[in-house]
Amino acid sequence: MQSLPSGYQALILGASGAIGGAIAAQLQADPRCAQVLTLSRQSTPAIDFDKPDSIAAAAEALRPQGPWHLIVVATGMLTGPTGGPEKRLTELNAAHLAASFATNTIGPALVLAHFAPQLAKGERSLLAVLSAKVGSIGDNRLGGWYSYRASKAALNMLLKTAAIEVARTHPQAVLAALHPGTVDSALSAPFRGAQIGRPAANAARDLLAVLDTLQPADSGGFWAYDGQRLPW
Repeated sequence: MQSLPSGYQALILGASGAIGGAIAAQLQADPRCAQVLTLSRQSTPAIDFDKPDSIAAAAEALRPQGPWHLIVVATGMLTGPTGGPEKRLTELNAAHLAASFATNTIGPALVLAHFAPQLAKGERSLLAVLSAKVGSIGDNRLGGWYSYRASKAALNMLLKTAAIEVARTHPQAVLAALHPGTVDSALSAPFRGAQIGRPAANAARDLLAVLDTLQPADSGGFWAYDGQRLPW
């Protein structure tokens, strides 16, 4: 991350997942990075999106270790105990809609609320959330996947709105929603087959490279792993 100050500090949420873990590993190998902290259900402090109070508690516990130059929210849920991607309207159910929004929208939104104020002031900082191209309303040509699409579209709106506010206090900060593409992971394997996705290490490298190029004027944007700006 050449665009960040030497000795920058990074915080990765969802580091137990394939992409989050790969991002953390690449940052740990960067000699310019002074510290990489990883958060998950198993970390100390722990963050569990099913327990919203854990987000505020973790932010308060980590405040003395900040400020952060890079925060990545690498979480996501496509399939779970409540179901999977819906192919048609008749498959919609309230439990799966609620679970999708809890993990894909509400959890990241609370991270924005509690951690964005801890971004470094007076110097460049980055905050990224993992979104998905299927969350683009303008790019939706196939339909289906109601809960996942809607929860990621809502995440994009929250990120865009937060970027406007954060710019007032952190004018050098960049907030970005990122589409990682299809990656070898537990999330994508049931639908595409693990052999079709890219290695998580490649996705992490691409996403960090995109972040490295973004400028404050780009804050609040939606970007693919190849640098393409995606429509809302």
